[in-house]
Amino acid sequence: MARGIVVQEKSDTVIPVPDGTLSPPEGNTTFLDGTTWCVAQAGVSQADLQNALDWACGLGMADCKAIQKGGPCYDPDTLLSHASFAFNSYYQTNGNSDIACNFGGTASLTKQNPSYGNCVYSSPGSVGSSAPPSLGKHNKSLVWLKLISLLLFSYYWM
Repeated sequence: MARGIVVQEKSDTVIPVPDGTLSPPEGNTTFLDGTTWCVAQAGVSQADLQNALDWACGLGMADCKAIQKGGPCYDPDTLLSHASFAFNSYYQTNGNSDIACNFGGTASLTKQNPSYGNCVYSSPGSVGSSAPPSLGKHNKSLVWLKLISLLLFSYYWM
């Protein structure tokens, strides 16, 4: 090792941030304080929110059946409510990582369960919320397609 060169290894538990606090490593953040959900942010552009919802239920392949008319999460029939459900569906089925809850800056993580009445938001370990442990050849390609689509969507809205 050459003199004056300091090798710093990435910690697997926490990452220091500029303000001196510690943040979780990239990836699954549910291990720190329990379960997290991904919801739409109030106050963002309605056009951006609609585009993100369209992507989540389209190319993102989120399970959006519950927010269709007659579904348990249709009411309240608001863009914010529908986007929150779709964003969380995508987030839970795509590894609960920070990048899976971005949607062009229109979403954020919460520790408060957004479920209400008969509308149940999925969470880690709930039915349909986790990817199977072994992905087939076609599913791996689909995961990459989703990741690339999400990155392109995030880049487009930055």
